[in-house]
Amino acid sequence: MELGLHVADFTWDGGTPAIGPTLADTARQAEAAGIARLTVMDHFWQMGNEVGPRENAMLEAYTTLGFLAAHTERVLLHTLVTGAVYHEPGVLAKQISTLDALSGGRAGLGVGAAWYADEAHGLGIPFPSTAERFERLEETIQICLQMWSDDEGPYRGQHHRLDHTLNSPQSVSEPHPYLMVGGSGERRTLRMVAQYADACNVFGGPDAAHKLDVLKGHCEALGRDYDRIEKTTIFSVTPDTTRDALVGQLLETAETGFTVAYGYGQGFSDPRRVVELFASVLPEVADA
Repeated sequence: MELGLHVADFTWDGGTPAIGPTLADTARQAEAAGIARLTVMDHFWQMGNEVGPRENAMLEAYTTLGFLAAHTERVLLHTLVTGAVYHEPGVLAKQISTLDALSGGRAGLGVGAAWYADEAHGLGIPFPSTAERFERLEETIQICLQMWSDDEGPYRGQHHRLDHTLNSPQSVSEPHPYLMVGGSGERRTLRMVAQYADACNVFGGPDAAHKLDVLKGHCEALGRDYDRIEKTTIFSVTPDTTRDALVGQLLETAETGFTVAYGYGQGFSDPRRVVELFASVLPEVADA
């Protein structure tokens, strides 16, 4: 099992002046420890849940990924996950291929339908109905894949019209940057994973095995090899999480069928403590 570090909180010791140096050092330490991936949220406010109130520090995702690219050499970099309605799809495809080119082929796109209505309304971002958000998600995926291909022709969708999908330079990654679709919706989200994506990201827990079975069913219906899709999940740790408890949780996660787990810290004033905890369990979970 691979471990990824998901940076979901930037409210650390030292306040705003310390965010940049702390994040850079955390990224370097994570990479040196063998953590394979670094991800951030595509939010503008903190989520207002157990991670912290919405007033807490939150960095814009793609600026942050560019910063992380400059301070690392090997880790995969992407959002977990981008809200499709937050970005014009052609610009989003360009952002990812730019990050991929500048990082030497280490960029990916994690994308979902978006859910944080208060954030969107607060900042004046259009936030359509659930049905329309899923329609826009699929069009976003289609546009990105077209722009990452040799097809420079127009794109005509229900919600998006692009006259010329030119994208130069193209990404270093072949055939295109890593594409993850996040979410557990059985009818639409997991079908899109099977149809388009390199990876899913679904929550663990009692329903996780069922969700993977649903994904397998979509793969069978579409003629997609289920084993070629990465199964990823996300988990949290707190300052009270013990090494043994984390090993047990990750081994159980692997047994369910997940091959990658992205972990984030809750209640840490220094994110390097999360890296230390993850580094301590890597030897025992790497072959799970």
